[in-house]
Amino acid sequence: MLKSQKMQNTFYIKTFGCQQNHADSQRIASYYLARGFKKAKTSKSATDIVINTCMIRQSAEDRVTGLVKNIAKSRKIKPKIVVTGCMVGMATRDETGKYIKALRHRMPEVDEFLPLEEVGFDYPALRSDVSHAWVPISNGCNNFCTFCVVPFTRGREISRPYEGIIKEIVDLAKKGCKEVTLLGQNVNSYGSDLIKNQKSYKLPNGKTVKPVMVKHLGKYRIPTLFPYLLEDVCKIKGIKTVKFISSNPWDFSDELIATIARNKKIDRNLHIAVQSGDDKILKKMNRWYTRSQYQNLIKKIKTQIPNAQISTDIIVGFPGESEKEFQNTVKLSKAANFTYAYISKYSDRPSTAAHKALGDDVTHAEKDKRFHILDDLINHKGNKRTAIR
Repeated sequence: MLKSQKMQNTFYIKTFGCQQNHADSQRIASYYLARGFKKAKTSKSATDIVINTCMIRQSAEDRVTGLVKNIAKSRKIKPKIVVTGCMVGMATRDETGKYIKALRHRMPEVDEFLPLEEVGFDYPALRSDVSHAWVPISNGCNNFCTFCVVPFTRGREISRPYEGIIKEIVDLAKKGCKEVTLLGQNVNSYGSDLIKNQKSYKLPNGKTVKPVMVKHLGKYRIPTLFPYLLEDVCKIKGIKTVKFISSNPWDFSDELIATIARNKKIDRNLHIAVQSGDDKILKKMNRWYTRSQYQNLIKKIKTQIPNAQISTDIIVGFPGESEKEFQNTVKLSKAANFTYAYISKYSDRPSTAAHKALGDDVTHAEKDKRFHILDDLINHKGNKRTAIR
């Protein structure tokens, strides 16, 4: 009886996906603790297994499905299986109800599909690493790149309150945290929804500032508070290193570059996703810059921040990508001298514009070949490997 009671309220979280997903899992852990659960050491000792999902590629979904099946088969007494994260976010925002129906058909073993909105930011992150912390500053995305499912899994971009972010990091510093990484699908646009039509914004310290207007393609695109937030985080006593991901090229303002340049706490390894080095493919991706504009941005950053290092994201095998267009990405990669790159093979994603309007017409073999070419060039600096992935 005592053993049964001990097992009654235990949970284990398995996380797939990016740093944002891992940060979400830290809040999910607090959500369960607040409901009287205890954290299990292993999945085998848990009565509730929570799977935080990713939808960035089909392979990520397949791993979730496989895990659910394995859990259900491997235990004599099936634990409660809870699925949350991006897959549930997609289902929540699908007004037709088709996606949640498909999930239930694919994974009948799942007992609950938990929307992340039920967790929110009200629960403090349960962190095992005191020295470093992932700190979400926004959620969702407004950009609708044609290959990306994030606007459909996480919704429109919502910024966390400025004072809430600062307070969280101040509290972290008091507990011994030395390094923070600010997280968002596009951190550069942080605060655009907080400002709305205001010509000025009052920071938590009482200072009134003008929103930074990001100029792109000859037009002022959006107002942002990110340079101010970054500066204020650097002022927090005890924090030694400040990092941030992810940032889009078109929102990387001159003010942001200047803020990084004058604050030595900000890490000089900057991640700026390019996705492709071909203008035609960039346009099909709905990326709001050209190859030359990206190169000019990198040049500007390295001129003002001499020790800056640039990493990136690249997709190979985007619909219609020819060999010539791929070679333009190779040329850009050589010129940019990226420190490293997260290279992915294009994966057709539901609800995206590419899924609706473009065919996945580049073969798997060709995608694999292009992946290896860029991986060897960027991540292994031309030293080709024979390891099988």
